[in-house]
Amino acid sequence: MIRYYRSMMKNYVRKILWTVCLLLLTVVLSAQTARPIVFAHRGGRAEQDENTLAAFRNAWQAGMHGFETDVRMTKDGAFVISHDASFKRMCGVDANVEEMTADEIRRLKTLKGNPVLFLDELLDFFSDKPGLYVEFEMKTTDTKAYPADVVNVYCEKLLKVIKAKMPGDALWYMTSFDYRPLRYFRERHPETNLLMISSAPCNDQTIEAAKALGVKTIGVTLDGTTRAAVDKAHKAGLTVSLWPGSKVNDTLLALWLGADRACTDIPIQVKHFFEDKLPWVEVRF
Repeated sequence: MIRYYRSMMKNYVRKILWTVCLLLLTVVLSAQTARPIVFAHRGGRAEQDENTLAAFRNAWQAGMHGFETDVRMTKDGAFVISHDASFKRMCGVDANVEEMTADEIRRLKTLKGNPVLFLDELLDFFSDKPGLYVEFEMKTTDTKAYPADVVNVYCEKLLKVIKAKMPGDALWYMTSFDYRPLRYFRERHPETNLLMISSAPCNDQTIEAAKALGVKTIGVTLDGTTRAAVDKAHKAGLTVSLWPGSKVNDTLLALWLGADRACTDIPIQVKHFFEDKLPWVEVRF
């Protein structure tokens, strides 16, 4: 009997704490001048066959307008949507994007049966979609595959094809862990929206690194980030995006910390949660 009442009390306390947390989150979001953006990492990697056209289409049909994706270049200069250099995890083929031709890659399918997606196909899909937010991550950190001269060619070609097809009202960013393409765009195409990705939290070091690069947006880790650090980044004129998000609570925490953007692997689940539990909260999906 005592255990039963203890269990009831614990559940009751949890419900009260959960309600308080949601109310506090509502207050925090109400104080922000702009709606935070929640976007789909690789099209929603935990819900979809990541970085495939099917993933982006399904997320869009579920009401998502924000996306992140990864861009690599084949040895004959085509752009492929792939997080990994190797196709082993996604397609069961132990070969690298940068060592293959576009024709060779077009013959591949993912383990779930989807074709490997090329950038031009993704851009064709995006071309008539209103209200998009898209992050194009430049996967150039391998200096052997992407020496300086190749990075420069990659940047010019990539910018040209994206600008030609993205809708005029879209907000899109060129992002990277690699500082080289970010510096290139800062010097050659300063009008381009840039985002510096880091595997560190929002802190003095990541804030100073972004300022040194002349980049106004940082993608930093949720783990280790504090509200004080996000506030400091905002005071330095930076926009803050937090990652990763594998659970609904990760997104809630990111928004509680004051993030302007929150990356999630489960965008449809997060969207449904807000629709069901927090319909009055203004979040952009």
